[in-house]
Amino acid sequence: MVVDESGDEAVDRLFHALADTTRRDILRRCVRGELSVSRLAEAYPMSFAAVQKHVTVLERAGLVTKQRSGREQLVRTDPDAVDRARQALDELESAWRGRVDRMARLLAEDPEAARNDTTEGPER
Repeated sequence: MVVDESGDEAVDRLFHALADTTRRDILRRCVRGELSVSRLAEAYPMSFAAVQKHVTVLERAGLVTKQRSGREQLVRTDPDAVDRARQALDELESAWRGRVDRMARLLAEDPEAARNDTTEGPER
């Protein structure tokens, strides 16, 4: 099986960005409308630089875009990126459901073997 590594890297960046509570909150705030990085920084008990780094992680993952407006950087959520995250999760769900279905079919074909596997316990 050939793995699309560039696609995997993008999905890794996406889920890395979503793994942090502050970044998810920034994403939610920016869904409602664009906000400046300085305005976002007011909402968190951390430095401006730390918030700026969180925004950069979100931007590299493609979850937000930044646009300069005068002296401010305006941050906006990219709705297509949220769809990409959903698609990645849907693909994972589909793969796991397929595995569970295959296991269920194998167990249905030979229920005696399945029963022996669960009653014998681990080998020592």
